Amino acid sequence: MSEDIRGITTVYLGQYTHEHANAIAEELEEAGIVWWFKNPGTLSYVFFNEWGPRLFVDRARIDEARGIADRIAPAGTKRPRRS
Repeated sequence: MSEDIRGITTVYLGQYTHEHANAIAEELEEAGIVWWFKNPGTLSYVFFNEWGPRLFVDRARIDEARGIADRIAPAGTKRPRRS
């Protein structure tokens, strides 16, 4: 992505399984949408039960990003069940 991203504001897209997050990120890249992620750390996982990466996208393109995420993860951002 060659555009200058210094003036871009990102907003929360959702929290996904690692598999869904990777697939969504790939499509965001293909669409030219600026994005970033935050993985939960060990303490967040243990104490706050964080379970997967959270994705953030360019605020100006949130609707397009939601369409991509909804297509890839139609069940939404529900936490995976533990066995």
